[in-house]
Amino acid sequence: MLRGIHPLLGPDLLHALRSLGHGDEVVIADANFPSHSLGPRVIRLDGIDALVAADAILTHLPLDTFAEAAAFRMEVVGDPEAVPPICESFAELVKNLAGPFEIEPLERFAFYERARRASFIVATGERRLYGNLILKTGVLPLE
Repeated sequence: MLRGIHPLLGPDLLHALRSLGHGDEVVIADANFPSHSLGPRVIRLDGIDALVAADAILTHLPLDTFAEAAAFRMEVVGDPEAVPPICESFAELVKNLAGPFEIEPLERFAFYERARRASFIVATGERRLYGNLILKTGVLPLE
């Protein structure tokens, strides 16, 4: 038993998060995302929605303040200016837990290519379309 750890972070996900270093990326993927065919290790959170997963992860994960962007979402196919409600919720969550980061849109296949280079993918049970988020790991400040 550990204190102060979000209860959703089981041993596999906690180990994977703890293994990240500065600049590493993690994907939070919806149920439609091709998690297992892209290449990185997949940690499954079946039955958990992507916002709950992002909340658990961002409770502990600092985002990269040295990069131009540290959070990415997938653009809506055929309407790149649209921002799905789940992405608006991701943006609010990121700001509340990680700071004043904007979530940068990536074209669908550019998002897949970036996901191929991620350290791992968290496959959730999220059913809302475009419920995908990539987070770039930052550093822990001296306290």
